[in-house]
Amino acid sequence: MTALTPVLAGTRILVTAQRRADELAGALIRRGAEVTIAPALGVVSHIDEETLLRRTREILADGVDTVVVTTGIGFRGWMDACEAAGVYDELLAALREVRLVARGPKARGALQGHGLAADWVAESETSAEIVEFLLAEGVDGTRIAVQHHGAGDPHLEKMLIDGGATIVPLEVYRWGPPGDPVAVTETAQQVAAGVYDAVMFTSAPAASAWLAELERQGASEVVRDQASSGRLLLAAVGPVTADPLVNAGMRTVYPDRSRMGALVRLVILTLGDEAHSVHTPSGVLHVRASAATLDHDVLPLSPNGLAILRCLARRPGEVVSRDRLLEVLPGDSADPHTAEVAVARLRESLSSHGSLVRTVIKRGYVLQTSA
Repeated sequence: MTALTPVLAGTRILVTAQRRADELAGALIRRGAEVTIAPALGVVSHIDEETLLRRTREILADGVDTVVVTTGIGFRGWMDACEAAGVYDELLAALREVRLVARGPKARGALQGHGLAADWVAESETSAEIVEFLLAEGVDGTRIAVQHHGAGDPHLEKMLIDGGATIVPLEVYRWGPPGDPVAVTETAQQVAAGVYDAVMFTSAPAASAWLAELERQGASEVVRDQASSGRLLLAAVGPVTADPLVNAGMRTVYPDRSRMGALVRLVILTLGDEAHSVHTPSGVLHVRASAATLDHDVLPLSPNGLAILRCLARRPGEVVSRDRLLEVLPGDSADPHTAEVAVARLRESLSSHGSLVRTVIKRGYVLQTSA
């Protein structure tokens, strides 16, 4: 098997998801990234399984006209609970006889996983689109079972009830506090400090919880500036997940298709894009949050060396003064000699890669670029 090109070598990525986090991390690690998993929310399963099964039996006894499936994980959890209770086969037979409405492709996929076909899918993955569709069809006098997503959706129920429907709510799981709140706090602080190259999101509630943590730390503006400048990549699985971030003024990207695989590909392509690199006589240079790579090989740089190289890489081929380099070095030294020493040590670290940093007498230093 051919080894994958380590295009993400030297990058640090934060995954805020709980579900499928290991799968996301594994795909990024195989491309050379260092990944931290710190779920911004936890999932509390089967909050009231007795009520869930009672309402399932109501559906079997009294029937429903429509079943709304809002999440894949919720539908699968419902099926698992019913299988354990011995009513799975009966429920599956009943679901084949009613209209099935799915909130997006993941909900549709969960239905397909149990041999069922969605009659209609809200491609926008929003409850508003489901409400619009059902009300246009007419719901007066109908019974509708709604499998809720983790945050609940009272608006969806109210609109359908106002339209004359009777609702059978099915709560399978709910978002809860993060399993490791210290990790959420620490990683948020590290993002603000510039330690990460990207943060990934797979649910809108988790994105909102992460933003709330930034707000508690007074770090929202710093992270907003990082995202706006392109210094930090905020990547969401789809537009619904991205909404809280976008509404907070955070520049956020998401793939055309709301899939985990598409999200991973987007992050790999964006962070590995040569548009964000510098072509030097010795190879392609990427300066990451906590490392720099040359043709995807991590360079052995000190924090001072990385700070100097990052400053030079922002203006490749242009002269950068000693005073400007002094400003980006840790500490508060005002001695120009400090910058000279840092550049000398950087050159020493890069000595096996040729002369990447050139001195311009009495003016400063230049990062060499290839023609």
